[in-house]
Amino acid sequence: MRVIIAEDSVLLRGGMARLLEDAGIEIVAQVGDADALLAAVARHDDVDLCLVDVRMPPTYSEEGMHAAIRIRKEHPDVAVLLLSQHVVGTYASQLLGGSASKVGYLLKDRVADIDEFLQTLRRIADGGTAIDPEVVAQLLSRNTDNVLDRLSPRETEVLAAMAEGLNNAGIAARLFITERAVEKHIRSIFTKLNLLPDTHEHRRVLAVLQYLRASSRQP
Repeated sequence: MRVIIAEDSVLLRGGMARLLEDAGIEIVAQVGDADALLAAVARHDDVDLCLVDVRMPPTYSEEGMHAAIRIRKEHPDVAVLLLSQHVVGTYASQLLGGSASKVGYLLKDRVADIDEFLQTLRRIADGGTAIDPEVVAQLLSRNTDNVLDRLSPRETEVLAAMAEGLNNAGIAARLFITERAVEKHIRSIFTKLNLLPDTHEHRRVLAVLQYLRASSRQP
C-alpha cells in the first residue's frame, strides 16, 4: 500500500509514518497543508490512500476536509481516511458524497490502537468504509423524523455497525447474535429503505449513505 500523510503536526505526522512503515506500508509523501496534499496526489498517481487531518493551515478550520472532498472527486481510485480531534457528524456525510467506498472518518485517538488502525487502513484501501463509532453514536442519539424511522431498534443497530465498516461477522460479534440473524436484519433494512437489487449499485453502501445523510440532517 502506498500512502500520503497530510498532518500539520510534525510529531504526529512522523509518528504515523514510522508506525505505517513498520507495518510494511510505503509512505510516498508527508505534507503539512492542504495545498501540498493536493500537489502530492497529483504527483503520485499510484498512491492508494491519503491520511488527512481535518484542520490544517492556514486557518485551521476545514482545509483538510475540502481537500479530501476534492481528492474523492478528482481521483476516485484514491482512498481517503479523514482524521479529526473531535466528533463532528457532518464531516462524515460531507466526505461520503455520492459514494461510501474507499472512505473513512476516525478520531485521532483511534491511531493508538495500532492493530485496529492498520486493519481500518487496509479495509478502506480495499474499497470499504470506516466511520468512527463515536460519530455513529452521536448520530444515533438524535431524534429522527425520516426514513430511518421505518427500522426496528435492532435494525438500526445493525445499520449503525454497517456504517462503522463492520462485516457480517463483526456485526454478529458486536450485537451477540448469529450471522444468519444479521443477514436477516440486513435484508429487512434493504426492503424498508427501498433498496432493490441492482447490478450497478451496492445496496450495503447505499444503506449506509441513507443512514448518514438522514442522521446528519437533524439539528
